Amino acid sequence: MMLSALILLPLIGAALIGFYPASMSGKLSRGIALTVAILTFLWTIFLVIQFNPTDIGQQFAESLPWIDVIGFNYSLGIDGLSLPLLVLNGLLTAIAIYSSDPSLQRPRFYYSLILLLNAGVSGAFLAQDLLLFFLFYEIELIPLYLLIAIWGGAKRGYAATKFLIYTAFSGILLLASFLGMVWLSGADNFGLQSLQLTALPLTTQLILLAGITIGFGIKMPLVPLHTWLPDAHVEASTPISVLLAGVLLKLGTYGLLRFGMNLLPEAWAYVAPWLATWAVISVLYGASCAIAQTDMKKMVAYSSVGHMGYVLLAAAASTPLSVLGAVMQMISHGLISAMLFLLVGVVYQKAGSRDLDVLHGLLNPERGLPVIGTLMVVGVMASAGIPGMVGFISEFIVFRGSFPIFPLQTLISMLGTGLTAVYFLILVNKAFFGRLSAQVLNLPRVYWSDRAPALILAITIVIFGVQPNWLIHWTEATITAMVKTQNLVVATSSELKIENAPSSDFNL
Repeated sequence: MMLSALILLPLIGAALIGFYPASMSGKLSRGIALTVAILTFLWTIFLVIQFNPTDIGQQFAESLPWIDVIGFNYSLGIDGLSLPLLVLNGLLTAIAIYSSDPSLQRPRFYYSLILLLNAGVSGAFLAQDLLLFFLFYEIELIPLYLLIAIWGGAKRGYAATKFLIYTAFSGILLLASFLGMVWLSGADNFGLQSLQLTALPLTTQLILLAGITIGFGIKMPLVPLHTWLPDAHVEASTPISVLLAGVLLKLGTYGLLRFGMNLLPEAWAYVAPWLATWAVISVLYGASCAIAQTDMKKMVAYSSVGHMGYVLLAAAASTPLSVLGAVMQMISHGLISAMLFLLVGVVYQKAGSRDLDVLHGLLNPERGLPVIGTLMVVGVMASAGIPGMVGFISEFIVFRGSFPIFPLQTLISMLGTGLTAVYFLILVNKAFFGRLSAQVLNLPRVYWSDRAPALILAITIVIFGVQPNWLIHWTEATITAMVKTQNLVVATSSELKIENAPSSDFNL
């Protein structure tokens, strides 16, 4: 039950806060939620300590029959692909609860939903059964919808409904693809290990991969499936934006690697050039849209669209180094985007605006937000890929691993790094430098409790940037084995097709 604990702990915490006792205060419910989140995060650290990085199989595996008639099992496991994402989920959930407004309305319902969201995401990363993954994938949908719809901004209803429709359509595509994968392959259950041993015709794989790619492409999101994301971020509260950008988007990238590249290797290799081109479009479009924004939060939201394109490029290249870079990019983006959203949230809370046409001079050491401005500069440098930060090493590995396979797409994608520096330089220059604007002369005091979450993330970003092997160490063996298996399947299939092809020789 070592892995089930990651699901049960937040579920028990959510039930405790939500149903008992009726007189529980907001302060107490926040304290219980934060305690549960910290315990869950510490449990992921314990799993990291117990994890064997040289073992490429699923560790701490749990499997129980659930619905035998359809081959549905409660099957959990953890490997180098899912381990860092679980730790990231635990860390950002604790930070989101800590950063929540202590005086918010309906606190018991709010904290229960965040813990339920944490359980759903952890279950999705742990699931080794396609139906079980889909179950957890859908479980996280309702809490996030309610968190935006109830505690969001002025247009929260529109943003939440748009998110719900897009994500529901994503789920429909994924369920249809998963069912087709099992039924057409003749497998007797939905387990990942069973499906890895089956082979499907290339045409069938392409149809199934189309559903999986579009389904997870909505979640990532990729252009033109991204339009729900800026609205959701702008209307969501700061802690929910932290979870949305830092964790929820990674369900899409994780799903592409786990279920697209891993289970449909021939189709993946066939469409890889098109996926790489799609990645380039997302990178450039996301960066271009970010440059045009005047809302700080919307600018950071569009930056996520571009940075998720790097993950798709690396996955399309399918080399051990590029896929390792994809995992690094997922972690680095989760840390950096969470930090940027936290800082934008503090600016909005203290200055009352996120408009770059209104905010100026916030780096003023006496009357501005000097520490927040300094942390913002650190976050911007990390996102722009400045050496010494985790953003640099993750993008470098992506480009280095992808260039031998897709040189043109990689070179064009590198422009996205330059454009990232452009739009974040605009943000920092307008909001933090120059004369302090008259509209924000009397700023409330910023306490260390406001700065602490972003400071923790900044330290983590620098640590992994200086010593990336502390992160790579846990993932490298799993990724290398996954890519080698995929390449072997593709090569074997090609050889069989050549051997079975009709001979063109003829006798005179």
